[in-house]
Parts: sequence; C-alpha cells; structure tokens
Amino acid sequence: MEYFRNFWGHRYLLAELVKKGIKLKYRRSYLGIIWSLLEPLLTTIVLTVVFGTLFGVKDQSYPLYVLCGRLLFSLFSSGTTSAMKSIRDNAGMIKKVYVPKYLYPMASILFNFVIFLISLIILIPLSLYCGVYPKASWLLIFVPLILLLMLTFGVGMILATVNVFFRDMEYLWEVFKLLIMYMSAVFYYPERLLDSPYAFLLKYNPLYCIIEMFRYVLIGGETYSIHHAEYAFGSALILIVIGCIAFYKKQDKFILNI
Repeated sequence: MEYFRNFWGHRYLLAELVKKGIKLKYRRSYLGIIWSLLEPLLTTIVLTVVFGTLFGVKDQSYPLYVLCGRLLFSLFSSGTTSAMKSIRDNAGMIKKVYVPKYLYPMASILFNFVIFLISLIILIPLSLYCGVYPKASWLLIFVPLILLLMLTFGVGMILATVNVFFRDMEYLWEVFKLLIMYMSAVFYYPERLLDSPYAFLLKYNPLYCIIEMFRYVLIGGETYSIHHAEYAFGSALILIVIGCIAFYKKQDKFILNI
C-alpha cells in the first residue's frame, strides 16, 4: 500500500512526463502525429510488395496481416528502447530532484503506447480495403494490447536497469530486436516453421503469441487461443516481477553511474 500511495501521489508528474515525451518526439516535425499513421502504412506497402512477391502470397488480407505485426512489434521496439535509455536521458533531473525513478521508464513506455493507439486508426481503412469488416469480436482486441503493454514494461524495466551499468546494452538490444522480429512472424506466415524442429522459436516467444492473438481477432474473426493468452500473460508477469525487483535493488546506485 505504501508503494501504491507513492505512485498515486506522483500520478500527475507521470502524466506530465508522458506529455513531454510525445511533444519531444514530434518537435520540429511538420507532419507531427500524422507520421504515426504514414510510417507504418508506407512500411507495410514495402513489406507487402517485397515479401508478398518473394513468398508468392495471393491472400487479399496479407497487407493487413503485415500491418498488424508491424504495429505491435513497433510498440515493443520503441517502448523498450525508450525505457532502456530513460534513466540516462534524465540523469540531470535525477541528480537534482527526488522523483521515483521508475516513473521515467514507465512514462517512456506509456507515451509510446499512446502514439501506438493513435496509429491503430490506420487499421480501419486497410481492413475495409482487404475485405475485412468490423465484427463484435473486435472488442476482444484490448486483451492482446494490455498483454503487449505488460510485456513491454517488464522488458523495459530490465533494460533500464542493465543499461545504467552496461551502456553497450543499447547496441546489443538493436541486434536482439532484429532477432525477435524474425521470431515473431511479422511479415511471413508461420505454418511451415511451426511444422519444423525450430517451432520453439515461435511457440516460446510471448511477443509472437500476442501478435497472433491480435490477428485472430482482427482478421480471423475468431477468439484467440487460450494457450497464447496464458503463456503471454505468465511471461509478461514474470518479466515485470524480475524487472521491478532488479530496478528496486539497483536504483540507489544509479546516481553513481549516470
């Protein structure tokens, strides 16, 4: 309860940090928030043309399939990267004013989540173009979105802690993100890989489970796999616990290393 009261007492500061993050992201940008819609759309067009041609995909909903994976992976990528750098980026503030340090990675993830929610608007016209129309099952989309936020927060807290003491983590994480993207079936159908000895690369990747849940609801019009939901929730919860414990135990030493 003490931790909860401390968090509740700083909720307005958290909101201001989220607003600051959004403003800084689009500072001196003419397109501003519109770029959040254009960037995933343009990327989806390129991925659809290139990989759709290479894989010989004829499915009309393939662009929507790619965009779903692209949007969710983009949040995970940008959210974890921002959280990882948040302590170092706010070193001046941390050295001068007392603020619960976990607010910085949390705010970094939340402002990316807000931008991500805005970018979901682009799914509507593309869904109609691909012949996928709104259904009541779309209401279940909030579950994979919450799981994605939890997963991003857990990984972000771990990275924020490690990056204070090991700055090379910023370069290593770029490589890891590339590997995670290929293991999340962002732009390819996973059936052949799931039937191979390397199926574990997908099955034990919680991000892949979350992306598939999102696609099941949006494109398939079906409920998602309970196995995917349970595994993604359990993995995200474990990562949150590990991240929060590591952050709590090391936060007093942050000021000596930033």
